[in-house]
Amino acid sequence: MLSRFIPMLGLLLAVAGATQPVAAQETLTVFAAASMRNALDDANAAFTKSSGIKVTASYAASSALAKQIEQGAPADVFVSANIKWMDYLAEHKRIKPDTRVNLLGNKLVLIAPKDSKLDKVAIGQGFDIAKLAGNGRIAVADVKAVPAGLYAKAALEKLGAWKAAEPKLAMAENVRATLAFVARSETPVGIVYATDAKVEPKVKIVGVFPESSHPAVIYPVAAIAETKKAGVARYLSFLRTKAAKAIFEKYGFSFLVSPTS
Repeated sequence: MLSRFIPMLGLLLAVAGATQPVAAQETLTVFAAASMRNALDDANAAFTKSSGIKVTASYAASSALAKQIEQGAPADVFVSANIKWMDYLAEHKRIKPDTRVNLLGNKLVLIAPKDSKLDKVAIGQGFDIAKLAGNGRIAVADVKAVPAGLYAKAALEKLGAWKAAEPKLAMAENVRATLAFVARSETPVGIVYATDAKVEPKVKIVGVFPESSHPAVIYPVAAIAETKKAGVARYLSFLRTKAAKAIFEKYGFSFLVSPTS
């Protein structure tokens, strides 16, 4: 009698094992710069489809996320919109240094509402953004901490436009909030990344800041020091694949590493 049930028991155990693979039980938490939302959502979906590992992403200013990670927030991976905040976590021993890589690049652009009369603004030495804003304000991310704001301030200082622009700044908590100011026509101009402008149909790019006017816009990625999840290594490897490269480039990012297959 017992011999009749042994094959059935083996079948049930096999089915249970097949429906609950280890990878599928794991969920990774990724803290990423707000400007990555659309592209990384697509990349995460592609990763989950290929691996069975779920990914939950939390988007905000890199500065805010770095502070949260420093204070023990349960993240597995961090993607910053600048090197400064990744360096900050490295100094506080909150990332795994051997997993760190400069993954993506971006451009800093001047935007205006879609129906604005502004068009093809030449941005160079002597550029007067305050004059362009007229009686309105200039939307930027927080220039004291948020990467997009730090890049914007550096560019305006280098071009000689900072002194006149500073009193007119409308600072936002992150670059997507900056984008929203312009999309809602609350400000006549704003400074964001090219990738942000690409996903918002209510704005247009009217000028591109010279790369020489600010530090290179670089997005480093790394695993958080405390994570022990097996899927993290697979996730970081996926971000370097040709499949991930195609997704990021579709949204306007430049891919800074040699893609793997």
